[in-house]
Amino acid sequence: MPIAPATIRLDEIVPPKTGWSQILATGEQLKIVDLEGEQAVDFLAYAAEDPAERYNAADTMKIAGSIFLTTGSRLYSDKGRPLLTIIEDTVGFHDTIGGCCSRESNIARYGKPGEANCRDNFLGQLKGHGLGKRDIVANINFFMAVPVLPDGAMAIADSRSKPGDYVLLRAETDVLVVLSNCPQMFNPAAGYKPTPIRCVIYSTNEKKEAVR
Repeated sequence: MPIAPATIRLDEIVPPKTGWSQILATGEQLKIVDLEGEQAVDFLAYAAEDPAERYNAADTMKIAGSIFLTTGSRLYSDKGRPLLTIIEDTVGFHDTIGGCCSRESNIARYGKPGEANCRDNFLGQLKGHGLGKRDIVANINFFMAVPVLPDGAMAIADSRSKPGDYVLLRAETDVLVVLSNCPQMFNPAAGYKPTPIRCVIYSTNEKKEAVR
C-alpha cells in the first residue's frame, strides 16, 4: 500500500503489447503491478513543465552507485533533479541498461521484421504529448533482469517477478510518465508471452514540495 494516506485517482489495466502515459502531480504515486508475473515494463519520465528535461540513465546510475534500481532509488533528470523515487518494490531488481526493443533491433538480433515493439509504443504515446523520436532516451525496464558478469558479459535473463509483484513510485515534481507493456516474443523479457499490467495513480492527502 502507499506510504502516505492516499486516494485512487486512476486505476487502469494496460493490455499486453501496448503503451500508456499519464502526468503525475508532485507527490502523487504510481503503482505498476505485474499481474501475471515475468512481464517487463519499459519506462520513461519527463518533467511535465519542460519535457526537454528528462530521465537520465547515466546520472541515475552514478548517483545511486548501482546499475540496478530498487526501493530508495531516485530517477534523476539530465539537470540533476530527482523526477521520481521508488518508495516500495517487491522484486528488488530493475534494469537500467537493456534499453527498449525496436523494429530494427528485432531484425538485427532475431531476423524478425514487422513485430510489435517498445520503441513504437513509446512513439505512439509521446506523439500525444507533442514529443517524438528525438525525445526517446535510454529507459528503465521494470521487472526485467539483465545481470552483468565480472567480465562485462550481459544478457536478458529470466524475470524474477511473480504474479502481483509491483513497484511504487512517488513523483518528486510534476512528471510525464510513459511506458510500454513490452511486446517482446523472442527473449525472456516478457516470459515469451506478453501479459497485462495494472497502473494505479494515488493522489496523496499531503501537499509536497518538489524535490530540488
